[in-house]
Amino acid sequence: MSDERLQDGWYVDGRCTNCDVARQLAPGLIGEVDGRSAVLRQPRDETEVRRFHAAANACPTRSIRPPAGRLDAALDPFPMALDDTVLLCGHNSPHTAGANSYLLRRPDGTAMLVDTPRWSTQLAAHYEALGPVTDVLLTHRDHAAHGRRYADRLGARLWIHEGDLDAAPDADRVLHGTDPAEIADGVIAHPLPGHTRGSVVFVADEQYCFSGDSFYWSRGTGDIEVAESVTWYSIGELAASLDRTAGRLRFEWLLPGHGDRQHLPADDMAERLRLLTLRARELQPRPVDLTAVRW
Repeated sequence: MSDERLQDGWYVDGRCTNCDVARQLAPGLIGEVDGRSAVLRQPRDETEVRRFHAAANACPTRSIRPPAGRLDAALDPFPMALDDTVLLCGHNSPHTAGANSYLLRRPDGTAMLVDTPRWSTQLAAHYEALGPVTDVLLTHRDHAAHGRRYADRLGARLWIHEGDLDAAPDADRVLHGTDPAEIADGVIAHPLPGHTRGSVVFVADEQYCFSGDSFYWSRGTGDIEVAESVTWYSIGELAASLDRTAGRLRFEWLLPGHGDRQHLPADDMAERLRLLTLRARELQPRPVDLTAVRW
């Protein structure tokens, strides 16, 4: 590696919205300082340079800036494999509040997108080249911005719940009510109204839980949490949804739209979700406050 690529100079510019995406990908290198992300120290080796590039390519406001002024395209890691089945898409979009999205591979060689990265013809062509994508699964209205464009480009079906249908009125498949629905072999949609009226959690193969914004892993508390300070519909409905649904959810990977990811034994996840359900019963409505999220 050249000296230029290891030189000091990475920084976070003033467009940062404190979405936590960069901190998930470069822990210890990028942290939260005074309510926004900041570079804690410069990279010391090639592995750390790659972490900065991952953070920069995921950041929805493109606020993670390299010393040379331009990112090295060869160091864009996305989509990034989390294991043999799920890839993190990166390239988070400012039009989905900077949400994470995922590519879920299926045993028959097809794949599904859970929410979407930012839209560009280049990114869409890249996903097209990876193989057939059959479905684009929207977890809720906040993440719907690019769903139709990706579905059309990839020849996929677009899914959303009726409670958020006005955010994707041209969806191909609409989920109804609160009962779980099998949308493909091994993939179950669990409606979970609360964060929004039409929020959905998708569970695949009893291993992967794509939780949207219904719950997430907090590094700060070291546990599964709900973002009670950012609940657009009803915190009471979210608590009721967890009461109704948590016992049905079996998974090892927690893969949220916002907040960190975590991989733990299924029994551990189930117990943590049970305790979250108990805590959620005590939560009271409060004004929306993005700064109060416990990342």
